[in-house]
Amino acid sequence: MSIAIIGGTGIYDPKIFKEIGRRVIKTPYGAPEIAVGELRGNEILFLPRHGKNHALPPHKVNYRANIFALKMLKAERIISTNSVGAINKKLAPGNIVIPHDFIDFAKGRDSTFYDKEAVHIDVSEPYCPELRKALATAGEKIAGKVFSSAVYACTQGPRFETPAEIRMLHKLGCDIVGMTGVPEATLAREAEICYAAICTVTNFAAGIAKKKLTAAEVKNIVRKNQENLKKILVEVINNIPEERECGCRNALKGARM
Repeated sequence: MSIAIIGGTGIYDPKIFKEIGRRVIKTPYGAPEIAVGELRGNEILFLPRHGKNHALPPHKVNYRANIFALKMLKAERIISTNSVGAINKKLAPGNIVIPHDFIDFAKGRDSTFYDKEAVHIDVSEPYCPELRKALATAGEKIAGKVFSSAVYACTQGPRFETPAEIRMLHKLGCDIVGMTGVPEATLAREAEICYAAICTVTNFAAGIAKKKLTAAEVKNIVRKNQENLKKILVEVINNIPEERECGCRNALKGARM
């Protein structure tokens, strides 16, 4: 299997994933650098979403170049790691969440590979059910409690949301909020790559917590959860079926007008 991991630089450990080398992949949209490794006979591709030194804010991430490059490297699965804020009061910082659906509030992002062709992919299940199940099983084994379903709200960033925006998202049924989950998920679907996300709750969303939210606090929670996430990413390899039986692999079938 060829499995890609998209996330922060702290998640990737070249010792665990036996790094073989790094490649700059030239695509029609840009040229991201991808680390290539191996784990239990599987090829592991690691792509730092925000580029070197976490230099790119969420609204400037080159999502199309990232997903296109992974497609060029023949990735069949993508596991995304995300930091999120908790809207659902059952969640708390440190919890691990695997979303099953999303609402997209991002603005002006290049969200499709098909600007010159009418292609309408189905997103009845925005996240691959096979990958979600594998992540939930691995997460429960390593971390104990895992929230295996949630609605992810993707906002534009880079600022945090206002209390009024969080109240709106809560009324719409959103459980968590982040800035990077879309259009990553839909571009992967267009590329017919299985995609699922494992999210770490780093903070209560604005208006739920009664204190000012700082980027330093978010970074601290992320750092604390990195070791667990690494263990889950290693464990999940055992749970992913070798052959894909989900609909992701045929996402373009019947999608063209």
